[in-house]
Amino acid sequence: MPALIRPTGRVLWPLVIALPALLIACTSSQPPSPTPTETGAVEVEAARDELAALAAAAQDRHLVAQYVYSRTGQPDRTIVFTSANDGSWRVDVPGGALGGAADVSMAATADGLFQCALPSAGRPESASCVRLGDRDDAIPRRSDPRIQHPLTDWLDVLTDRRAPLAVAPASAPEGVTGTCYSVESTSASLNAPLDVGIYCYDRDGTPTGVRTGAGTLRLAAAPGPAPATVQLAGPVVIDREPLDTAAPPTPDPSESPSAGTS
Repeated sequence: MPALIRPTGRVLWPLVIALPALLIACTSSQPPSPTPTETGAVEVEAARDELAALAAAAQDRHLVAQYVYSRTGQPDRTIVFTSANDGSWRVDVPGGALGGAADVSMAATADGLFQCALPSAGRPESASCVRLGDRDDAIPRRSDPRIQHPLTDWLDVLTDRRAPLAVAPASAPEGVTGTCYSVESTSASLNAPLDVGIYCYDRDGTPTGVRTGAGTLRLAAAPGPAPATVQLAGPVVIDREPLDTAAPPTPDPSESPSAGTS
């Protein structure tokens, strides 16, 4: 009868020694975890993509919407924005000219870019419009109320991945709904492509609010359906200049004729 072979621990020792080495090898083969800096860069890039997609949806969103415009030291105003199905647009701005004394309407149609003066307490004349240039021309700075930009041409900047912008998720300003992003310009140029601020959108691309140094816009109610095209507020005239946003200078009393003189 063959002798019994007693088990010993000699066979297990190589396995005990090899196991830690195998575990080390498996661990070293895993990809390294991203550093906090890399994680932040991915989040910023994702925010830029999300905002570009929402801004592109806003370009395709045709509607009539009312916005409450708030600015420190001034009463709230209701801005009416129309984005027509043919791509024309119009923004009515109460107090948008003459230091708040005159109401204006900014519009872009196939015929060009226009500023229309609306009847108001500071300007009781009937509505009339002045052509400022071609549809894609810049509004002269002295006549630019700037309120319309977040709803119109700044959407082109937000969708342009080459634009020098830094984008990050942001909390919604008070009274504003939707998904919001803080936007800053990374360009050292004095002519930034848009105003630094917070830009908010609904899932369908509806702009729900904007807060910049010029004030805050917030969507006042659900938007209505868009018209086929926008209509100018009045006839186009050539015998007047566009209204300035600034108030006219106060007349100097010393230059007025004295009482009793002819």
